[in-house]
Amino acid sequence: MHRLFVGLRPPRAIREQLLALMGGVTGARWQDDSQLHLTLRFIGEIERPLAEDIAIALSSIHYPPLEVALAGVGQFDSRGRPNALWAGVRPHDALAGLHKKVDQALVRCGLAPEGRAYLPHVTLARMNASAGQTDRFLESHAGLASAPFTLDHFLLFESTLGREGAIYEAVERYQLRG
Repeated sequence: MHRLFVGLRPPRAIREQLLALMGGVTGARWQDDSQLHLTLRFIGEIERPLAEDIAIALSSIHYPPLEVALAGVGQFDSRGRPNALWAGVRPHDALAGLHKKVDQALVRCGLAPEGRAYLPHVTLARMNASAGQTDRFLESHAGLASAPFTLDHFLLFESTLGREGAIYEAVERYQLRG
């Protein structure tokens, strides 16, 4: 079985800016440089033949390079408890358009369509925190912004879960072109 997802990798300068934010939240498991990415679509665990079909289907996507920027921070909650801190990425529409193209390619391979609304973000930390524990971080970094940067390719990643968290390996690279 292969645990796959499709994502975008910010350039080094942006990853360094994100790494510099990390800290100050008790119990947070901060992402390291190799884990920083913007997910376009989580695929999940699949068998090798389907993984090969997915790799081929993704190569048929035509989409122009994206010019985006970091924009603010937020958190995801589960039952009122924060479980992830993230950095936002804008503009939403351009990223949502690529997400839709990726989703359509995966549906053609037999996967179910994405059921959740798409929110472009880079996960900074995972946690199981109490409500209020992340307030200071969110307030301190609410104005997070970066200069615009270009994303000219997307990646098919394989994720291996371990004790220290997930290890991501890019298995295919797809150039963005109009």
